[in-house]
Amino acid sequence: MENFKADNYKYGFSYPEKPAYKLEKGLNEDTVKGISRIKNEPLWMLSYRLRAYKTFLSKKLPLWGADLSGLNFNDLYYYLKPYQSNADTWESLPKDIKETYDRIGIPDAEQRYLAGVKAQYDSEIVYGSLLAELKKKGVIFLSMEEGLRKHPKIVREYFGKAIPASDNKFSALNSAVWSGGSFIYIPKNVKVELPLQAYFRINAKKMGQFERTLIIADEGSFVSYIEGCTAPIYSQDSLHAAVVEIFVKKNARVRYSTVQNWSRNVYNLVTKRAFVYEDAVMEWVDGNLGSKITMKYPSVYLMEKGARGVILSMALAGKNQFLDAGGKAVHLAENTSSQIISKSISKNGGGSNYRGLVKVCANAKNCKSSVVCDGLILDKKSYTNTFPVMDVAGKNAQVAHEASVGRVDEEQLFYLTSRGISEQEAVNMLVNGFIEPIAKEFPMEYALELNSLIALEMEGGVNA
Repeated sequence: MENFKADNYKYGFSYPEKPAYKLEKGLNEDTVKGISRIKNEPLWMLSYRLRAYKTFLSKKLPLWGADLSGLNFNDLYYYLKPYQSNADTWESLPKDIKETYDRIGIPDAEQRYLAGVKAQYDSEIVYGSLLAELKKKGVIFLSMEEGLRKHPKIVREYFGKAIPASDNKFSALNSAVWSGGSFIYIPKNVKVELPLQAYFRINAKKMGQFERTLIIADEGSFVSYIEGCTAPIYSQDSLHAAVVEIFVKKNARVRYSTVQNWSRNVYNLVTKRAFVYEDAVMEWVDGNLGSKITMKYPSVYLMEKGARGVILSMALAGKNQFLDAGGKAVHLAENTSSQIISKSISKNGGGSNYRGLVKVCANAKNCKSSVVCDGLILDKKSYTNTFPVMDVAGKNAQVAHEASVGRVDEEQLFYLTSRGISEQEAVNMLVNGFIEPIAKEFPMEYALELNSLIALEMEGGVNA
């Protein structure tokens, strides 16, 4: 693992573990049963978990993308409950957990520009809030466990329908051992103008975090959901394998923004998918800066006519990092449209891939899709690749793909430095300009934070 300066990764602090409950290390059927028993789940969920565990055992690690051979599934902890109950005020949290979120800035963000917050610490949501006026309108924002307990029919109807356990090895793992995450329901024609946010924090060593998020936006509704995540710096690896399922009903719109800033001992292997119905819009805005390895491809399945999907993805890979990211758009109905824009930056020997899919099915007439993926390489040790797949069977489809890879423009760099700007500042300006199409889509406060994080990552400038 890379040795960091203290200020290179400001979220790398940790506190001593004081769990209310912690399962023994390792993964087996007893682990799965233990998690379900602790949560006092209905029998159908236990059965679902056990089937998923068998699926996980039957599936091999992917041979494409990143090298995952270093993952030891039996050297991880799969469940740690950090605190006895879910708090409704920050002051009621234990001191160390409260200090963690104070240092990250979540309570301040909640007061200034959020409609609701869920904070997960290791395996469980430890704090939750939602504006009273949204509750009166019927908005539901709960932990996944609370959602299962209070709204079992809705959860059973949608859980695993967009991403079945059989989809891939890590969706199977999540389905077997999931814990925490968000359950959101937005009623018909309700607009949630301020963002909802969930923040996921790993504190323990050798921890596996497997939150499960389910969002249902009913007809004519709107919600913006922001996800943030950090972890301490340890010499041992941790695993984050989340599943996010979103259902965007007729004329609804969902925007899901992520600022992923895991420490560089975390494998970040995530499955995210949205089903988008008639004249609805799904937008993924995905910023990836941290982790040892990331494999993540937010996807839109355009189920009915007029559905639209937008995927904006940004990745910055530094020393000892490999980020394999992109997006997928599957056109299943006529007159649907999709747009994928991907920006990657590689520095200090880091590697990044764009991996994407556009699929237009035979019955999907008059579809439009545009893909733009650009890579910026800041030194001779780094690399980037693009792996686009276009599978077009529908009639009258308009599908465009554009890709470019380059280095920092020497003329632009000379122009800026000749006017008294330092080389480091000049590089930062050029990088910020490169990612501007993605960064501008985040809410203002998060765009500023993203630019600040990128500036920290960019310390060291351009290397020969």
